[in-house]
Amino acid sequence: QVQIVESGGGLVQPGGSLRLSCAASGSIFSIYAMGWYRQPPGKQRELVARITSGDETNYADSVKGRFTISRDNAKNAAYLQMNSLKPEDTAVYYCNVYAIVPTKVGDFWGQGTQVTVSS
Repeated sequence: QVQIVESGGGLVQPGGSLRLSCAASGSIFSIYAMGWYRQPPGKQRELVARITSGDETNYADSVKGRFTISRDNAKNAAYLQMNSLKPEDTAVYYCNVYAIVPTKVGDFWGQGTQVTVSS
């Protein structure tokens, strides 16, 4: 129903930057919100940033001022610009889409992309 493709993860030194991209496709009537979650090693998945179709955003306190989420509604895409990265940002990052499709209204998830911050 919904295919989500993430890209942009990788290895970066502390203080560096990365930009994650997420694109959703399929039988989508509309997308209410897109977001990024992350799961550090040995920990639970947590919200990083989220943006609605009306461009309302919310961020985890740990990333405020460093990360910026944006969205291209025409492309069903979302982006996460991550600056001043820290080792504690190391995690698998998952794109989340809250969408309306023919058989469901709810959350869809990408496969995840690894972000490693290390010197």
